[in-house]
Formats: sequence, C-alpha cells, structure tokens
Amino acid sequence: MEDQEDIRQRLEALRMEHHDLDDAIDRIADSPPFDQIKLQRLKKRKLLLKDEITRLESMLIPDIIA
Repeated sequence: MEDQEDIRQRLEALRMEHHDLDDAIDRIADSPPFDQIKLQRLKKRKLLLKDEITRLESMLIPDIIA
C-alpha cells in the first residue's frame, strides 16, 4: 500500500493533468474544424484520470467502522 504522502503527490499531479486536458479540450473544441478522433481520445484520457483521482481519494479516507 502506498504512503499517504505519495498518494497526495500523485493526486496533485493527476489533478493538474486533468485540468490541462480540460483546457486543451476547450481550445480544440473552440477552433473548428478540429480532429474529432483526437478530441475523443483526450476526453477518454480525462475520464480515466478522473477515475484514478477518485480511487486515490478513496484511499485517503479512513475506514470507519459503524
């Protein structure tokens, strides 16, 4: 299992990449004509990053025994 500090650093890097992809997608979509396949690949990568961010965030939440 990863150290919490390692997880936080990884999360920060993923969030930055996610934000950068969001900006790139907006720029591409705002300047037609654009490569639809490239746009779809960027969006897919963005979704994969979001899933990984969610997974890592859940690792930081302590288990609560109810």
